[in-house]
Amino acid sequence: MDAIRHDPLRQRFSTEAEGLAAVLDYRLRDGAVMVITHTEVPVPIGGRGIAAALTAAACAHARARGWRIDPQCSYAARWLQRHPEHADLRI
Repeated sequence: MDAIRHDPLRQRFSTEAEGLAAVLDYRLRDGAVMVITHTEVPVPIGGRGIAAALTAAACAHARARGWRIDPQCSYAARWLQRHPEHADLRI
């Protein structure tokens, strides 16, 4: 997996593995809530923890800015439930 990149204009975290792109999309609500709307990892590169790495990167970004997280994406919601160390970020 390549390094995770953040594109604030597209409101997206992304990485690549084996030439395939994996993404986590969000939108910023009220200047302080990261609404995670979509996480996608292509099937051929699934099962490697890529979605988890993208979600962790989004959480770190939100924490550094004092934002909260509204996980509208089902994957992100499950990930946050499994990682209580990030419970304080969830609205």
